[in-house]
Amino acid sequence: MSTHTSKPNAATILSEESRLKIDTWIVKYPTDQKQSAVMGALTIVQKANGGWLTTELMDAVADYLDMPPISVYEVATFYSMYELEPVGEHKLCVCTNVSCMLRGSEEIVDHLNKKLGVNLGETTDDNKFTLKEVECLGACGGAPMMQIEDEYHENLTPEKVDNILEKLENQ
Repeated sequence: MSTHTSKPNAATILSEESRLKIDTWIVKYPTDQKQSAVMGALTIVQKANGGWLTTELMDAVADYLDMPPISVYEVATFYSMYELEPVGEHKLCVCTNVSCMLRGSEEIVDHLNKKLGVNLGETTDDNKFTLKEVECLGACGGAPMMQIEDEYHENLTPEKVDNILEKLENQ
């Protein structure tokens, strides 16, 4: 009797819905380049897992795209949009790069720290919000700004931040 257990693969780890969504990314690339869909795949799997990636999920993406797990880990750790630890229901990504810094992102971060009771990289006790510092999000003309899910919030002031948080609290 063998004591060897097989490693879980993509078919057992990834939902059918996730695999179908990943397939829509795979077909965008030449058939011998399906690994190019890794960012789309990670985004899909992260969203399906409540906003973060486990090693098991990254391994399943690697299996599904026929690529070495280390290559998936490299992508997941390089880009700030991927989370390797649980995050709150709403991830507030505040840009602190030069344009946003010059236009007051430090004031926005300080306001969020006080309002939420957390520092950058932390999650509120109720798991409602995670506050994250990110590099340029490409909206320099609307600085200071932050991204929440797929929405950009530009020309931020403490008052605008309070309105945004109030709307999120009431969802």
